[in-house]
This record gives sequence, C-alpha cells and structure tokens, in this order.
Amino acid sequence: MHALPPPEGLEAAVIAAAFWLKLGIEAVSIAIILVAMLVAVGQLALQVIGRTTADVRMGLARGLSLALEFQLAADIVGTAISPGWDQIGKLAAVAAIRTFLNFFLHREIGEVPSPPPRPPL
Repeated sequence: MHALPPPEGLEAAVIAAAFWLKLGIEAVSIAIILVAMLVAVGQLALQVIGRTTADVRMGLARGLSLALEFQLAADIVGTAISPGWDQIGKLAAVAAIRTFLNFFLHREIGEVPSPPPRPPL
C-alpha cells in the first residue's frame, strides 16, 4: 500500500475551506445552544417569580433541534472531502441519532397546544 502524497494546489485549498466551514458551522451550533440555554434560564427565573407562563421546555427543545441540524451539516461538510469508511459510519450514526432526537423533539413540540390568539386592541 502506497502512501498518498499530501494535497497540493486546489485540492489543498478545498480541504482547508471545508475545515473552516465545518468549524464555523459548529460554532454556530454552539452559539444556538448557548442562546437557547440563556433564554430558558431567563424564562425559568421569570416563572419562579410569577412573571411569565412561557413553556421553557418547548423553547429549549426548539433551540436544541436547530443546533442538531447545524451539527449534522458540520458532519456532512467534514465527510465531504475524501471520506473513509470510518467517517461514513460515524456520519450515518450521527444522522440516525439526530433523526431520532429530532423526531421526538418535533413530536413533543407539536403536542403542545398553541396559546389562544390575543384579542385585537
């Protein structure tokens, strides 16, 4: 088995771009989780003092679902350049887990009754 030479020129540029794109998408996913957690903690604090009746769990579930979508996108970008079977297997496992989690998150979100419409002013 011969070792492959290191990528050069356009191939190296595409690999570098994919790396940075994946890193950026993962950063967005982390930011979404951070914002969802901060909003949930704020809503929870407001519930404790009786200022709101917002469903904290559903807001957090929506944020986590969106973050999972970004994580899957990052994994797809990561395996887009010369994927090995190990990477493809990991991507399949991540996709299956994400699909499973998203299915139940969306099912739970859909079961929550929507608030009644506000009367016109």
